[in-house]
Amino acid sequence: MTPERPAGAGALPKPTHGPDDSARAPKSATPPRHSAPDRAGLYAALDLGTNSCRMLIARPRGAHFEVVDSFSKAVELGTGLEQFGKLAFRPMERTLHALRICRSKLERHKVRSMRLVATEACRRARNSRDFVRRVRNDVGLSLDIITPEEEARLAVVSCASLVAPTTEQLLVLDIGGGSTELVWIDLSSVAPAQRRAAILEMYRGFSRTPRPGKPMVVDWISVPLGVATLRDMFADVEDDGARFALMSWYFEEQLETFSPYHAAQPREGFQIIGTSGTITTVAASYLGLRRYDRNRVDGLTMTSTQIDQVVREYLALGPEGRRLDPRIGRDRHTQIMSGAAILMALMRVWPTDRMSVADRGLREGLLYAQMTRDGVLSRN
Repeated sequence: MTPERPAGAGALPKPTHGPDDSARAPKSATPPRHSAPDRAGLYAALDLGTNSCRMLIARPRGAHFEVVDSFSKAVELGTGLEQFGKLAFRPMERTLHALRICRSKLERHKVRSMRLVATEACRRARNSRDFVRRVRNDVGLSLDIITPEEEARLAVVSCASLVAPTTEQLLVLDIGGGSTELVWIDLSSVAPAQRRAAILEMYRGFSRTPRPGKPMVVDWISVPLGVATLRDMFADVEDDGARFALMSWYFEEQLETFSPYHAAQPREGFQIIGTSGTITTVAASYLGLRRYDRNRVDGLTMTSTQIDQVVREYLALGPEGRRLDPRIGRDRHTQIMSGAAILMALMRVWPTDRMSVADRGLREGLLYAQMTRDGVLSRN
């Protein structure tokens, strides 16, 4: 599995696939399908990932949006994908059931402006085109299988409001179920007051050319390893601590071609924003939350020492202790260590000892992108 980067960024050559490769993901030149703006002011965003099916329905409110309805279900669509290279029957059935619930919510709220996307599991599966066709015929929803670059852009857009006024170099990381996206952005030519609006406009594309008043992408990478795929890859390692160390080491190896990995960067003006279930779970554990509270987690800043302390606690608990820990939850305990392995690898190699926690991601990015496109958000 080769990490993906934009053309001209010095990426490794793409691997050669078989005749089914065209079914795995659309060409990057294919424009995303947008529905017409909703005159009632409601927008929807659905994210079908390797693990979960999640949807938000919202209306614009000033510079942000107000959530009207939501849905989240662990469907584990990518179960068996690492071994067989295709989506399996039972995960597809679970996913179809979840999508029918989403459709009923969309119909109840009469939403007309929506973006419904699928990510890494559908990008990689040989039978993804057949699955998307079945979703359209059986459920009545049209899914776009988005490229790694669009997924990375939307992760950046979702975090725009968390960028500090003093930030000149920004790293956004998004740990998913089947892939991890990292985007390094130079904001030094953008006035602090204009940075949020400039980042929201990045849904249109990444620019690697320095331009006055515009963010510049130094580099980005999509590593086809997330909490589910990395866990499955090392499932045969019995020792808990050894498995964690191997996962973290292996993930760090995948960053070798990411240019900022080798470039010296100043600590001042540097910010990492992390968005994923892993990161918000680590933050909730650090805060000692037995019941999750988004208002306390979103925007929290953690030091590398605090993150390391939580991960050490997870290791000390062992598999059974993590299963029973209310801070982790029954839905995440089997994947928290693979996510923590990715997080610790990233914190080892970047020139900062602090990370901003974002309880937001692809759905929020999709909503902001639609609303920015339609001009329904205020600039402040």
